[in-house]
Amino acid sequence: MTSETSTSETVTGETLTGDTVTGEVVSTENATCDTVKLNFEARCKSRLLLRLDSGETAALIVERGRLLRGGDRVRTEDGRVVEIIAVKEALLEAGSDDPTVIAKAAYHLGNRHVAVQVMPGRLRFLDDHVLGEMVKGLGLQVTAVLAVFEPEGGAYGHHHAHGSETPLARPKIHEFPAA
Repeated sequence: MTSETSTSETVTGETLTGDTVTGEVVSTENATCDTVKLNFEARCKSRLLLRLDSGETAALIVERGRLLRGGDRVRTEDGRVVEIIAVKEALLEAGSDDPTVIAKAAYHLGNRHVAVQVMPGRLRFLDDHVLGEMVKGLGLQVTAVLAVFEPEGGAYGHHHAHGSETPLARPKIHEFPAA
């Protein structure tokens, strides 16, 4: 099972060339916007070079540990809005009618720092045959699915920081002229 291609690349340098545009994640349901399609891995990164669906190139920088969700919108300094579209990808779905078995599987997946989407009677996680066999061994039925992956954000909210680490206050978008 293959996942849809993400339209992003990791930004590798500390300095980016081009016009810098600061932005913030906003809720603007009626705003006209551009879109970008991203898989889960890309939506977790704090630095991305994006090819927007309009063909424009932009660099998106968000606070470390922030997960962009499908439907999130980022407003640029000049007022434009970019909507994040979460793409379908290869997942395993593990289910059981026994809530205790589901809880045990969630515990073991979490103990391995695996991102998990919790749903009534089932769990979803990125396709990994070793993890699939582990949860089968715990008594769950495992099925391969192609779906959007929106895992839990963690016990402390949408991002994770340690000790004195302070995440950046706002995401930034750096725009590059069209090539």
